[in-house]
Amino acid sequence: MNKSEAKEKRRHSTPLKPYSFYRSRIPEFFPNVPLHWHNEFEINLILEGSGAFVCGADRFTAAAGDIVIITPDMLHSVYPLNSGILIYDTLVFDSSMIGSHSNDRGTDECIRPLVSGESELISHITSEHIYYGEIMTTAENIISAAKGDTPELDILMKSELLRLIWILRKSGDVYSGDKRRSEFLLPILEYINESYTESITIAELARAARMSESRFMAEFKRLTGISAMEYVIQLRLRYSMELLTGTDRKISDIAFECGFRNLSNFNKQFRLMCASSPKEYRKHHREHITEL
Repeated sequence: MNKSEAKEKRRHSTPLKPYSFYRSRIPEFFPNVPLHWHNEFEINLILEGSGAFVCGADRFTAAAGDIVIITPDMLHSVYPLNSGILIYDTLVFDSSMIGSHSNDRGTDECIRPLVSGESELISHITSEHIYYGEIMTTAENIISAAKGDTPELDILMKSELLRLIWILRKSGDVYSGDKRRSEFLLPILEYINESYTESITIAELARAARMSESRFMAEFKRLTGISAMEYVIQLRLRYSMELLTGTDRKISDIAFECGFRNLSNFNKQFRLMCASSPKEYRKHHREHITEL
């Protein structure tokens, strides 16, 4: 994992193909998706199991049949529940797919506010939604077009994405965004992501946020659901997983590279997050790759 991935550096789109499709399996592919953000929209269709999602100010459990929508620059994370598996399809797409560069009134009033953060779409759609059947059909068409991956299906995807936004506006599921949240959190998360492999303290973070330590800790947890140091540990562990599976380096060296100053604490934190030791995790991953 790249050190600055809280603002995700992965390139999800190109001018010719402004979207990416993924099939995610937690914890088989990775134990969780820690708090991060990116400039694109994201649609998740839950296929199996359930998971705990954080999307901006919303925290909820999404299960099979649910749809989770994330607007640009929205902080979000995903965790499995009860040691079960969570499988979902994800489409991440650039705003150009919904005509964000057009100059008509529909774009000005309905699309650009979503891109700028002035407005947000509903994050969690369940079978209780009044238009659930229509939304699910549209979402399935979008995912199917992404899987098909042809220029012709790109046209269908664009039309279905616009239809989805139209349905959500029709149902009143467009809300005013909270820019104050991003103004406080995003610079702090960027700071953490540049420094998490080094020694980092609450006092240091509070100074960067221009807050007292007690207020900083309270605000960070209120907005993210976890403490700042828990977030730091998550990033260190994610980086360690990349090194465990992508290199043959000694586990002790990896622990220190990722910011842990005590091997026994590294092993303890790793087991809490992954339900296995670093050695077991490396062995399981390599056996899985061999089987594939």
